[in-house]
Amino acid sequence: MNKIENQWLPTSKKEIEHLGWDYIDVILFSGDAYIDHPSMGAAVIGRILEAHGYRVAIVPQPGWKDDLRDFRKLGRPRLFFAISAGAMDSMVNHYTANRRRRSDDAYSPGGRAGLRPDYPTIVYSEILRHLYPDVPIVAGGIEASLRRLAHYDYWQDRLRPSILMDCPVDLLVYGMGEKPIVEIADALASGKSIAQLTCIPQTALVRPITEMPAERESDTHITLFSYEEALADKRRHAENFKHIEVESNRFNGRDIWQQTGNVAIKVNHAYPPMTTAEIDASFDLPYTRLPHPRYNGKRIPAYEMIRHSVNLHRGCFGGCAFCTISAHQGKFIASRSKQSIMREVRQVIQMDDFKGYISDLGGPSANMYMMSGRDTDKCHRCTRPSCLHPAPCPNLNNDHAPLLDIYHAVDALPGVKRSFIGSGVRYDLAMHNNDNKRINETNRHYIEELIIKHVSGRLKVAPEHTSDSVLRLMRKPSFSLFEQFKRIFDIVNEREGLRLQLIPYFISSHPGCHEIDMAELAVKTKKLNFHLEQVQDFTPTPMTVSTEMYYTGYNPYTLEPVFTATTRDEKLAQRKYFFWYEPEYRRDIYNSLCRLGRRDIAASLFGSNTTSKRSTHKRNKYE
Repeated sequence: MNKIENQWLPTSKKEIEHLGWDYIDVILFSGDAYIDHPSMGAAVIGRILEAHGYRVAIVPQPGWKDDLRDFRKLGRPRLFFAISAGAMDSMVNHYTANRRRRSDDAYSPGGRAGLRPDYPTIVYSEILRHLYPDVPIVAGGIEASLRRLAHYDYWQDRLRPSILMDCPVDLLVYGMGEKPIVEIADALASGKSIAQLTCIPQTALVRPITEMPAERESDTHITLFSYEEALADKRRHAENFKHIEVESNRFNGRDIWQQTGNVAIKVNHAYPPMTTAEIDASFDLPYTRLPHPRYNGKRIPAYEMIRHSVNLHRGCFGGCAFCTISAHQGKFIASRSKQSIMREVRQVIQMDDFKGYISDLGGPSANMYMMSGRDTDKCHRCTRPSCLHPAPCPNLNNDHAPLLDIYHAVDALPGVKRSFIGSGVRYDLAMHNNDNKRINETNRHYIEELIIKHVSGRLKVAPEHTSDSVLRLMRKPSFSLFEQFKRIFDIVNEREGLRLQLIPYFISSHPGCHEIDMAELAVKTKKLNFHLEQVQDFTPTPMTVSTEMYYTGYNPYTLEPVFTATTRDEKLAQRKYFFWYEPEYRRDIYNSLCRLGRRDIAASLFGSNTTSKRSTHKRNKYE
């Protein structure tokens, strides 16, 4: 292979000619701009294939409305086309919680919207199949991964079948794709046909109905209710989801089958979590860490967030009900070695625009580095979706010492003035006491050091709500734990003479949340002197417990009914309580509390002399 160190993967005919290539093994189409950085999926897949000897080209954000020249310009690859919608589900990228079209796109040059279609996985694959009917197509990325089986689509407000029924691809790669994509490439390069690749782990594909196992469940597979059964009965769809989540979070999961029409969707079990050596090999590839020069220095907002950041691990065992991280990355933590992390930090230090500040030493959750069960055999048998809910697992080793060691080593490097933690911190993980006094003391020290040395003015944490009943459905700890954390934060802040802010995130209209819960949230946060700004209305996204509760009205694990605010008026009625301190909301909130028979809450928010003066409601940025 004609490999050039620290050069971008080619994106044009001219670049390919410059490399002297007379063929391309894999052509990757991406809905994102091409940023050659280990946090960007398309770059990772391209680099991992390159490292295994394959010639890879990337076509970022191809035009799909014109004469399709972007799909034709590089011709046909020797092995296959690969497709990724991008680092986000395209519908989350394009629409607000109120289904309003967004005016920008963080993954496009200049933040420009409109450079990718809705559902790019479907659109790109249909075009490629039409132009090159005999070339294999492999889909991957967040959009395909989380739509691999029947799923609720909030933007169309309907249950959709597996995305494999809507796009003409041969294979779908779910989760983190380094291992399956290499196995696919190696198999095709060895002379196998794409039709023979039916059992590669972490892939999904359409199979004849005759291949579905006769028995519903065994040690190697589980068969879900069919798409048609789930469509006819929401309770059955809720039951299906429990099995999907359990298998996604097992160390050694089983294959999943689901009949859809007259065919079957087969989701092969996942690979075991990556070892430290495997994840190091992925992060140590020769990324330039820069956007491709084709963008002529245009600002790409998502890149601004990651340019001086370093990811320490993958996976998250928090299991938050509304989060897709474990569904895509798994709950088991795959941590990089200290040596690999330090190599990347040194790369950052050498960047021309580096001013001495590491923006984030983090991960999906910032403080899960090197954490696992004390007895890993128990972990291999475990089917819990969360290691922290309803209470931290007794087997969990929550020692923050390895993480502190990374912080200290990075801060000691010449050229580093300070390192910050920009990823979300699980304060409940750091605050959990166990039977090891040394670990408990280390974790207390971690919290203090985090506040003193690694906060850039504002520390963002996510209690999400104040109601314990809502928090249980969210799989989050009691709000009382956040109140304890705030007391620690305030004490350290005052003792050290700092002027840091604690910024909490909250969600309205989550399943199980009633209007009165939001009113009580307003009172509790007022007492803590918060004027909330980091807030959002719950947005159902494919393959989360919260989404299934929203759509079906059932808790998938208990099959008990769950109330959810679904109409626009119900959602607005909840969200307004975030802004009780704004004059334009005062009258509406007061009237609502009177209707609910809770004048006591109105008095807590506004005092006993609540004015009846009518104010004009003005639209705010969250609507």
